[in-house]
Amino acid sequence: MSKFRKDGGKELPPISTASLPDIVFMLLFFFMVSTTMREVTLKVKMRLPEATELSKLEKKSLVSYIYIGEPQPQYQKTFGKASRIQLNDQFAEVDEVQDYVIAEREARVEAERNAIITSLKIDENTKMGIVNDVKQELRKSAALNINYSSRKKREL
Repeated sequence: MSKFRKDGGKELPPISTASLPDIVFMLLFFFMVSTTMREVTLKVKMRLPEATELSKLEKKSLVSYIYIGEPQPQYQKTFGKASRIQLNDQFAEVDEVQDYVIAEREARVEAERNAIITSLKIDENTKMGIVNDVKQELRKSAALNINYSSRKKREL
């Protein structure tokens, strides 16, 4: 009588799928946390001017954006084709910029209020008159840290 017996008829047990829902929910949770959603729907045409010397912003959470450009085609019947200012998801007038900056500042933690950067995203075909008016309003509200958004110049 031998101590070791070979049973050739045994099969491997099936793979357990009990932990599969846990893995799926873990992946779902990871992508929900790591993905950022666009916060603002652009209502103005935005083709940024080209620049050669660019620097990246370090803390994008401290940036508040002001968009200036020609309204999208679906808004041109109401607002015309002249350049308009967009603050968050709505069109605004120049005199509303100061209130917007103050509201953005109040929404931040007190330690971050001095580090807020106002980024101007201006269409390349926008006239400088409206840009100067916005800059004057930013000065009145003591928002002196201004950034101009642009795209990298293509090499030929």
